[in-house]
Amino acid sequence: MKRMYVFIFAALLFTTAANAQKSIKTTNRTYNSDDQVESINMDMNGVSYKMKKVKGEMTEFSVDGKLIPAANWGDYRTVINDINEQVEKDKIQAKKDRAQAKLDRARAKLDRAQADRDREQAEKDQEQAARDRAQAEKDREQAGKDRIQADKDREQAVKDRAQAEKDREQAKLDRIQADKDRAQAAEDRKMMASLIDDLIHDKIVPDKQSIEDLVISKNGMVVNGIQQPDNVFKKYKEKYPRFAHLTYGNHGTTISNNN
Repeated sequence: MKRMYVFIFAALLFTTAANAQKSIKTTNRTYNSDDQVESINMDMNGVSYKMKKVKGEMTEFSVDGKLIPAANWGDYRTVINDINEQVEKDKIQAKKDRAQAKLDRARAKLDRAQADRDREQAEKDQEQAARDRAQAEKDREQAGKDRIQADKDREQAVKDRAQAEKDREQAKLDRIQADKDRAQAAEDRKMMASLIDDLIHDKIVPDKQSIEDLVISKNGMVVNGIQQPDNVFKKYKEKYPRFAHLTYGNHGTTISNNN
């Protein structure tokens, strides 16, 4: 089966020589690799030229649709040279464009790898508060999908890099939130230790190990199944407003300051 390659080049070339201006508007080049036949269409200064080559040698040449005999090709030698020169320039530019696209795809791959490392670090920082931010993790899943579309062209590669930057910003926000959560957890542990010390000091319990169940709610305060007096409940409620709703004991700890 014959294979046909079509290259479309758009170029604007302005040159001034002897007060004359040469303008190349459009080049269309078709190349059949099996037969080594190349067809070139080009507009120059409002004139349409068509050239056909077989194995690199010109076999046909026409001007504005009129076929020029081979014996008269010498009259168009300058134009033919200009066409050949422009085609070679277009080939070189196309090669450069493909090389640049390859570099852009490689850069996009590096950016995706960096985004993956940033998300991994964010996950490590979020371990203490991961359950509270489950929805945020879902929102970032889309960013973790393979972005092979970047291989198609440089425009997509730019979009991928923009997405990677958003991922890094989100990872930064997650680390900040994780730091806040850890700080709050440390403060809660410190306040809980103080509350237990008060229970021991007030002789409500003999020691920390004896606390099997502690509940503070809007209905009062219960320690090991015993409802505490209102004055005790009021004291602890005012001193520890953070524990407006507290469940502590063998089954774990739940803290809420909602009314």
